[in-house]
Amino acid sequence: MHYFLLIHYPLLAMYRGKSFCGWLRSFQGLSCAVPKLSNMDKVEWKNRGFSTFHAIIASSASLYLLLFSDLFKEGSHNQLVINRTSTVSETILGVSIGYFLSDLAMIVWHFPALGAWEYVLHHGLSMFSIFLSLVSGQGQIYILMVLFSESTTPFVNLRWYLDIAGQKSSDLYICNGIFLFLGWLQGFFSSYSFSPICFSILTR
Repeated sequence: MHYFLLIHYPLLAMYRGKSFCGWLRSFQGLSCAVPKLSNMDKVEWKNRGFSTFHAIIASSASLYLLLFSDLFKEGSHNQLVINRTSTVSETILGVSIGYFLSDLAMIVWHFPALGAWEYVLHHGLSMFSIFLSLVSGQGQIYILMVLFSESTTPFVNLRWYLDIAGQKSSDLYICNGIFLFLGWLQGFFSSYSFSPICFSILTR
């Protein structure tokens, strides 16, 4: 329960560094000494908050569509898996394009404070691939698999929040790092196991 709150509280407190710091004091008596945030730190604080929000929505919806809905279940539709779409999947892809576009605008506006050229390339390729899948109505299963990897983003952002709150030596920082490592490990093995499946689908 405590870790669930730890993940979601920065999203609620992204506009107020002091409130996050105050919560850390109340959480198992941790001390928190945060220097006054610079203007760019304030911008990044808010930017990471929106990033966390998108990651939670996109990864949760992707998990639902891939594992719990009947959209990609064998025999549930007459179409090939690669051609299956739904209102929910198209909505998630549209939301993701909107997020990447707005985040790219922030990166370019504050370049290179929020990210260098690799972030511009990442967002550009992400929007291009999502747009092609959305317009063509094909390959959405693969795009959703990639969007599910956004599940590690809240841990990455929380790492930054704890760092700027002066909590790099805390147990919470270490615990978050462990979950982040496990998330990346899961993503690596998932992509490794899904790749042959996706290739066989694409070459049918």
